[in-house]
Amino acid sequence: MPDNEGNSMLRFVLIAAAGLAIVIAALLLYRLGSSRQPGTPAVLAEEERTYLSQIVVSDPRMSAADNFLGHTITYLDAQITNKGTRTVSQLQLEMEFVDILGQVVLRETNRPVSSQTPALKPGETRTFQVSFEHMPMEWNQAPPRIKVKLVNFQ
Repeated sequence: MPDNEGNSMLRFVLIAAAGLAIVIAALLLYRLGSSRQPGTPAVLAEEERTYLSQIVVSDPRMSAADNFLGHTITYLDAQITNKGTRTVSQLQLEMEFVDILGQVVLRETNRPVSSQTPALKPGETRTFQVSFEHMPMEWNQAPPRIKVKLVNFQ
């Protein structure tokens, strides 16, 4: 009987070690996958990269309002225009807010066109709004610099 207990214990240790190895491998894969910004491909295709210039962001305006808790919410309202010939199904913007010296004090990304919104057709202009709960004290109160970072087609 002691020999059976030794085999059972060995089997238990091997199964536990295999389970631990699987958990470690899963964590490593998750960590490697999350090191990129969500939704940002490693490399844009040439067609997508050249199409970025066809998306124009215009008329950025900043405003603020207090919510029911008395906290100030800051809003960015702007327009996006698709000046190209393709229907855009995904669009990611990067917004950089700066201080009076032009140094970035806040960098945010937003998707004004996504799977939750209608696609942006060629020639279409659409208004979008982004809200910010906490703006840095150093912010110069001006609209952010806005860059188109990602575009996907339908």
